[in-house]
Amino acid sequence: MSATFNVTLPSGAVWTPTFVAALDDQKCIGCGRCFKVCPRGVLELVGLTEEGERITVDIDDDDDDEEYEKKVMTIAHQELCIGCTACAKICPKKCYTHAAALV
Repeated sequence: MSATFNVTLPSGAVWTPTFVAALDDQKCIGCGRCFKVCPRGVLELVGLTEEGERITVDIDDDDDDEEYEKKVMTIAHQELCIGCTACAKICPKKCYTHAAALV
């Protein structure tokens, strides 16, 4: 049997963190805002080619724009997520889904 991961705060209140579960790359515009606010390195910007192939992109370098159709964010290291939801709060397209962890 599994239960939802909860944290009891010093005040006695119970908090259930929600961790990044999915990112809708159809809605993502590759703006990089979420990448910049993530304190743990969970995300990675990639370029999508016409064939759907993913190419690693340097977020600070726009020289490779001809190699891909569009930029999108991906969840590269989901295990590093701490449940702060900063990515979802700053995303202008509401691409993120978060969920509680089961223990």
